[in-house]
Amino acid sequence: MKLKIHEIFYSLQGESTRVGLPTVFIRLTGCPMRCVYCDTAYAFSGGSNMEIADILAKVAEFGTPYVTVTGGEPLAQKNCHVLLTELCDAGYSVSLETGGAMDISIVDPRVSVILDIKTPESGEVENNVWGNLEYLKKSDEVKFVLCSHADYEWAREVLAQHHLADTCSVLFSPVYNLVAPTELAAWVLADKLPVRMQLQLHKILWGEKPGV
Repeated sequence: MKLKIHEIFYSLQGESTRVGLPTVFIRLTGCPMRCVYCDTAYAFSGGSNMEIADILAKVAEFGTPYVTVTGGEPLAQKNCHVLLTELCDAGYSVSLETGGAMDISIVDPRVSVILDIKTPESGEVENNVWGNLEYLKKSDEVKFVLCSHADYEWAREVLAQHHLADTCSVLFSPVYNLVAPTELAAWVLADKLPVRMQLQLHKILWGEKPGV
């Protein structure tokens, strides 16, 4: 059973509540969305087909318990679900970064889902699968990537309407070079939101490039 893999690499987790943890990243090729701020457009194509057994063998070389399956949009490849389950069966602590346009209902419950809810200025708000919110677990996380104060206000309303902070951790992240981190920090503090503001640690350390 194969998946098209763009890259497998070892780095510090740059986002989510796992930020800073040494992690193996499995980046799958392909994505049905075209967010205006996408920083992984290089993964829309290319890569190579790999057997799941070979993927697990490569992951094992790095000797860390933390694995993140990302993209592109990993769930766009149906065999991603098999990979997630086999990683869990192998004893890894697995997280999945998904853009919110694919059904998460059959994701292995041992996986921590990092669900991106697309804002209006992302250009992909119409593709949010709102039914995914019903399947969120305490170990999952919801992420809003914000392009402007208008996006922030929209996300604040979604947060309240769906009581997201009562379900799982919620992350607010400024788009790199569009929203100043100090601005987002001020908005969150002023509104006393029950969210975690996050910056992309990997970009602070190494800039915007593949393999980090």
